[in-house]
Amino acid sequence: MPAASRTCIYRPTPVNVRRLAAALRRGELVAVPTETVYGLAAHALDPVACAAIFTAKGRPTQDPLIVHLASPRDLPRLGESNALVTRLAAAFWPGPLTLVIRKTALVPDIVTAGLDSVAVRVPSHPLFRRLIRAVGGPLAAPSANPFGYVSPTTAAHVRQNLGGLIPHILDGGPCAIGVESTIIDARDPDHPRLLRAGGVPAATLEKLLGQRLAAGPVIVAPDVAAVAPGLLSRHYSPHTPLTLHRRLPRALCLQPLPGIAVVQFAPATTAANHPNVLILSPDGTAATAATRLFSLLRDLDQAGHQQLHFELAPATDPWAEAVNDRLRRAASKR
Repeated sequence: MPAASRTCIYRPTPVNVRRLAAALRRGELVAVPTETVYGLAAHALDPVACAAIFTAKGRPTQDPLIVHLASPRDLPRLGESNALVTRLAAAFWPGPLTLVIRKTALVPDIVTAGLDSVAVRVPSHPLFRRLIRAVGGPLAAPSANPFGYVSPTTAAHVRQNLGGLIPHILDGGPCAIGVESTIIDARDPDHPRLLRAGGVPAATLEKLLGQRLAAGPVIVAPDVAAVAPGLLSRHYSPHTPLTLHRRLPRALCLQPLPGIAVVQFAPATTAANHPNVLILSPDGTAATAATRLFSLLRDLDQAGHQQLHFELAPATDPWAEAVNDRLRRAASKR
């Protein structure tokens, strides 16, 4: 029996939600849909189960996990709130915003890279929240892929990479946002810091707060315990070498060389009708680019190309920071 066949994909039925909730309470791993990307979930208060996430992904323990809650009311069990946390949670939870706060003793060290902080959020994906409620406790879940590879946005992506390594995948359909959550260091209520761009644009957060976020995102060394995930210089990466351009050279778009795939950000007059010239955002917005980015990277990575060329999103788009952050980390040299 092929290894991948030992991983079951479950339809999103009430019976399956109860079945998978029981599996999580037993300490098993379940790949889950979120509004951002698919995650690999374990019971967040079970250190043995959380350690299994690192093993399945090949993830270093210096890279912490995000803990997902069913409701903001569950936050006091896990961490210390403050005025900034209360304000951001009221505005953006449920949703793709992760807040780093001081943790309580209830959170295992394996979840937080041994640090005294924990990254938490309340997801907006209704199926994932039903699963958390059925479990009766928080779920720790990084992206459901081998560490450092392109994040999965469908159940099929998860099975393709982790089939045979995990027992369960809950299919909630394609992810609506397509890139991971925004992460804010909220430990100091007077100085919020952007650690990772993502599903809530920084401009939206700054408008609500009436102040600029401290400069970020942060890049950390591979052997240093990180305060939040997604901060390594190379991440979200295809195996095929990737080169970025603020604007693609006209000649490259008109007639790419054999073995080269070219991805324009939006439709343009400088593109030929060539199978190796693709468009990341048909409507020209970075929000649409975000929903398509990881899936397109995967498709191109499997197509046998020798080199990928991507055009960055225009900086004036509020979603550009998240899209370009993923592209720059994907293109970083090993």
